[in-house]
Amino acid sequence: MKPWKTLQRETVLHFNRYLAVERHTVQLPDGQVIENWPWVIVPPFVDVLLIMEDGRALCLRQYKYGVGQVSLSTMGGMIDPGETPEQAARREMLEETGCEAAQLVPLGKYAVDANRGAGEAHLFLALGARQVQPPNSGDLEEQEIVFLSLEELRDSLLRGEFRMTSWSATVGLALAYLQAHR
Repeated sequence: MKPWKTLQRETVLHFNRYLAVERHTVQLPDGQVIENWPWVIVPPFVDVLLIMEDGRALCLRQYKYGVGQVSLSTMGGMIDPGETPEQAARREMLEETGCEAAQLVPLGKYAVDANRGAGEAHLFLALGARQVQPPNSGDLEEQEIVFLSLEELRDSLLRGEFRMTSWSATVGLALAYLQAHR
């Protein structure tokens, strides 16, 4: 399979460092040209599922504006300029939960929207986590820390209680990793 070619790109919205929208003109491998292909630019981000030293998963319960309801979530946030995904994952864990982890397992890097950009997600599993300070996320959302057994975590995933794709992917991949490495 051959890649598409970007012939032209034009910024149509530069809202802030969190969002820009471009209009692309692309050429398909068969020569067909498509104008006005939408492209969304958001910073790359990390999602992390923490497994505490006692084997329980640490999740957050919070209202998310984009979802319009309360959801379970993993930890996460944007990767700051000059920061590696692993550094961002460790920073976000410490800010949001006050935890550090003995081991950080990369679960992969994924496109948010395979056809329109919208950033990339770097997913991690944190093993042997322990609280070393109080959380201080500075986030706008009110959040509650929730501890779940691995069975409760799986059941919550299957009931759709993680209402964002990257959170569900992080939990599912983490559970698969844990099962494969028993």
